[in-house]
Amino acid sequence: MNAILIPAYKPDMRLVELTNLLLTHDDLQVVVVDDGSGDKFKEVFSSLDKRVHLITYPVNKGKGGALKTGIRYIFDSMPDCERLITADADGQHTYPDIKKVIEKSIECPGALVLGSRAFDGNVPFRSKFGNGLTRQVFSIATGVKVRDTQTGLRGFDREGMKAFLDVPGERYEYEINVLLMAARAGIPIHEVTIKTIYINENESSHFNPIKDSLKIYMCIFKFACSSFVSFLIDTILFSILFGFLGEVASNILARLASASVNFTLNRRVVFKGNEETIPAIIKYALLTVCVLCVDTALVYLLINVLNMNHILAKIITEFVVFLINFPIQGKFVFRKKKA
Repeated sequence: MNAILIPAYKPDMRLVELTNLLLTHDDLQVVVVDDGSGDKFKEVFSSLDKRVHLITYPVNKGKGGALKTGIRYIFDSMPDCERLITADADGQHTYPDIKKVIEKSIECPGALVLGSRAFDGNVPFRSKFGNGLTRQVFSIATGVKVRDTQTGLRGFDREGMKAFLDVPGERYEYEINVLLMAARAGIPIHEVTIKTIYINENESSHFNPIKDSLKIYMCIFKFACSSFVSFLIDTILFSILFGFLGEVASNILARLASASVNFTLNRRVVFKGNEETIPAIIKYALLTVCVLCVDTALVYLLINVLNMNHILAKIITEFVVFLINFPIQGKFVFRKKKA
C-alpha cells in the first residue's frame, strides 16, 4: 500500500479536484493535513471525499510541522504503507506527475525521489533565481547535484518516514533540512522531471526562496569565516615580511603558513567532506599551488603596474581567491566521486 500526504494551508477547490483524481489510483491512501487554515476554509475541507484521511488542528504549524504530523500519522496508523508521496495543495503538482514519482519510488527502494521542475517557460523571476542559487550552493555544500531543491513532490519508503521524522524545522526550512540530511547520510536522491506550473505568478506561495534556504547558505558563511581567519594569518604575515622580502617571497610564505589552517577548517567544519585525508591534501596542495600563481601574479600586477597600495592589493586579491576557492574546494577537493 502507498500513501500520499498533502499539507494544506488556506487551499482552494483545486485540492478537492486533486484528491478525487488520486482516489482513482489503486492501492493509494490519501491523507490531507489542514494546517490551521481557519473557519473560512472549512467548506473546502468538508468537500473532500469521505475516503480522504483528514487531520486538522486550529493553529498554523507551518509546512514542516504539517508534514511531520502527517508522516507520524501514516507511520503509526498505516503499518502496511510501504512508501509515502508528499505533494502540494496549490495546483503545482498534477496527477500524472504524482504517478511518475510513485513509479520511480517503487523502482528505487531506499531512495528519496524528487519530482523536479525543469524551470522552462514563463517562470517568475524570484522562483527561478532563488532555486538556481540554492541549487548551486547545495551542490557545493553537499557534493550532490539536485535540479530542484524546493520541490514539495517527493517520495520515500518506510525507512525514510522514520528518518525524516527526526529532521528539525517546522516551516519551509524543513524540506531543505531533509535534503541536507539525505545527502550527508548517503541516502540516494533520484529525480523525475515534472511540469513547471505557476499560477498567478505563484502569488499564493508562502515560500521565500532566499530566506527559507538559509540553512544551505550557512555553508557560504562558514567558508567565509574560515577564509577570514586564513586571511588574517596571511595578511599579517605578509605585512610583516613585505619590508624584508618584497611582495613575491612574502606572499608565498604567508600563503603557505595559512594553508594548513584553512585546510583543516574547510574539511572538518565547512564542507564535512568524505574524501580521505591523503587524497584531500594532495588535491588541496595542487589547488594551493595554482591559486598561489594566480594570487602572486595579481598582487604583482596591482602593486607594480597599477601602483596600488600593497595592503589594498592584498585585500582585492584575497576576494578573488575566495570566489575561486569556494566551488572548487566544495566540489572537487573534499568530495569523493560517487560510483
